[in-house]
Amino acid sequence: MLFPIYWMINVSFTKDTDMRHDPPHLFPFNGTLEGYRAVLHQQMPYLGTSLLVGLGTVILTVALSAPAGYSLAKLRPRGGGALSFVLLMAQMIPGIIMAMGFYAIYLKLGVLNSAAGLVLADSTIAVPFGVLIFTAFMSGIPSELINAAEIDGAGTFRTFWSVVLPVSRNAVVTVSLFAFLWAWSDFVFATTLDGGGNQQPITLGIYHYIGNNNQQWNAIMATAVIASIPATLLLILAQRYVAAGVTAGAVKD
Repeated sequence: MLFPIYWMINVSFTKDTDMRHDPPHLFPFNGTLEGYRAVLHQQMPYLGTSLLVGLGTVILTVALSAPAGYSLAKLRPRGGGALSFVLLMAQMIPGIIMAMGFYAIYLKLGVLNSAAGLVLADSTIAVPFGVLIFTAFMSGIPSELINAAEIDGAGTFRTFWSVVLPVSRNAVVTVSLFAFLWAWSDFVFATTLDGGGNQQPITLGIYHYIGNNNQQWNAIMATAVIASIPATLLLILAQRYVAAGVTAGAVKD
């Protein structure tokens, strides 16, 4: 499973003249940084757009899914069970079907080829997942903690903001991480809703780069390596929070 990653890094440092060596070099002897120089010169706008879309998706996803999860877990609204089922079913809709629906809507609203449109589209994938994670996590928060806040005079929103959200750190990190990764790696929404825009994410940058430079494999692989770094760092930094967040609510005392 790790060999493709190793080979991607190896090829990113390999000179064009050594690319077709038989047998292939297992290590980049006499390596080069030409691929990385080309990537940093040509791909930075794409990386910036992906970062903007990823952060926007995280903010919108948490802003919507955290209050919804709290409501389903503690406020018990009428129809909450049906809503949870609908959110679960929403995750089973193929992305290409949603992309075509968004295309028709965006075309009428005039928001095609925009970063804001990608943020909204990517959030439709992340929000249902976020609601389910927050609901499971917040169901495990002791009701005595919420009752104590209410006795002290805190309203519903104050209780959520000052009490529930701070103790839901693991769930917040988990939902934020997955929302960012989905937005960062999205290709279907990007190519359908932003294929002709000036602000395109890194997935389209790699796609265009392969089409225009199909012989410069070191640059192509260098692009893939650089695009993988943010996701890798986030996974390393947040892994312990994610492990706690995804298992919350799995067992009851």
